[in-house]
Amino acid sequence: MSSAPWKETYPYYLANRAVVSTNLRSVVDKFNGTTLTQVAMADDRAIDLAIQKAVGAVRSLTAMASYERAAILQHCIKRIGERSNELVEILCGEAGKPIRDARAEVARLVDTFRIAAEEAVRDNGEVLTMDISARGKGFTGRWKHFPIGPCSFIAPFNFPLNLSAHKIAPAIAVGCPFILKPATLTPVSALVLGEILAETDLPEGSFSILPCARDGAERFTTDERLKLLSFTGSPIVGWDLKSRAGKKRVVLELGGNAACIIDETWKDHADAIQRLVPGAFSYSGQSCISVQRILIHESIYEPFRDQLVAAVRRIPYGDPRKEETVVGPVISEDEALRIESWIHSALAHGARVLCGGTREGAVMTPTLLENVPASEKLSCEEAFGPLAILSKFASFEDALAEVNRGRFGLQAGVFTQDLYRAERAWNELEVGGVIIGDVPSFRMDHMPYGGVKDSGFGREGIRFAMRDMTEIRLLVTRTPVISPSAK
Repeated sequence: MSSAPWKETYPYYLANRAVVSTNLRSVVDKFNGTTLTQVAMADDRAIDLAIQKAVGAVRSLTAMASYERAAILQHCIKRIGERSNELVEILCGEAGKPIRDARAEVARLVDTFRIAAEEAVRDNGEVLTMDISARGKGFTGRWKHFPIGPCSFIAPFNFPLNLSAHKIAPAIAVGCPFILKPATLTPVSALVLGEILAETDLPEGSFSILPCARDGAERFTTDERLKLLSFTGSPIVGWDLKSRAGKKRVVLELGGNAACIIDETWKDHADAIQRLVPGAFSYSGQSCISVQRILIHESIYEPFRDQLVAAVRRIPYGDPRKEETVVGPVISEDEALRIESWIHSALAHGARVLCGGTREGAVMTPTLLENVPASEKLSCEEAFGPLAILSKFASFEDALAEVNRGRFGLQAGVFTQDLYRAERAWNELEVGGVIIGDVPSFRMDHMPYGGVKDSGFGREGIRFAMRDMTEIRLLVTRTPVISPSAK
């Protein structure tokens, strides 16, 4: 076992309480393969009981005042700050996240809970004008948001703290009880959030955090007592879950193969490269909006390419605990082998490696390629690794068409100094977000965030997630006109 801050065993949380199970699963260091700790795994009976308790918590949680829910979130902010070094070390170990990226995720975690605490006490409805015609005279309309009920959350491995928080924090802000399944490979981060939530006055049953095997998590999807399923992960899994979710509301964030356009009007090539390097290679490219396709205008292609290759060759990679490391391991050696096989396939069909392209265990060297055929997986699927492919375009219209090619549409970046091109990109790109003058990897935690096509539907970002977790309920009041004789 690893030394501090790791516990020997982490319990799961069922109806706000820690539960130690005899069914344990080891969590390994993603860089060196050593065992870090063990976590208790929930079985079907525990999941069933957690849902039952969540249903039972609805009335008590809904009755909490908004300032009380905000206080819960403020407690989380305080405790995250106090445990930040521990959380950074946990991310480095269980996720293989380079230490600088781990610190950034913990900082974002604070932002996420802070935004939720602020939103918890903000406007929750509006007055609706009813007398738009004669038959509405004397009527007043009002509507406000009510919690949808017990929610089911399934979180991914790549941002195990902050993407869990993007489900947990809005649920607390609106008053929805929830059950959360953390990723099997990175469960400890979410369990620490469970420890912090267990210190609060949330009503019993308000939350359960339940590591479990994928084949043992059927109730998260199919149980009719749950009113919303929010899933972040792969398209194959996400669309399958939606097909089996029944009548519940479903929110899917399923990733993509994000593209970035650099047109000939963007004169500061060093600036664009300075943004592309972290955009493509931070956390080994394991982000849904990591830069995967770089489209460069043909008039600047060769000098831009050569400068970018020189910058990527300088990227430090290896041990995620070293301060200088930018690219650490991917989540497993199996994933590294998959990425390596995709590179070999592209090379066999005419692609050219500009730098990198090799593997050391679970660490892929930072890689750039060009001449990758559109049919190759590196071009049309989500690589989820530290690589990007380069191509050239002749016209801005061609670039927009290339970004839209394929089945994904999460975010796109456009480096242009032409205002009209920027507006055109916003109007024509089939994505959930367009980032002008920067990479598609840019995200602030209050943004509406999500995609179209196979990248999913619905939006994360605290205020937008809160709306998915509520139902609008209307109140209409008729005020009769009192005749003088009735006074």
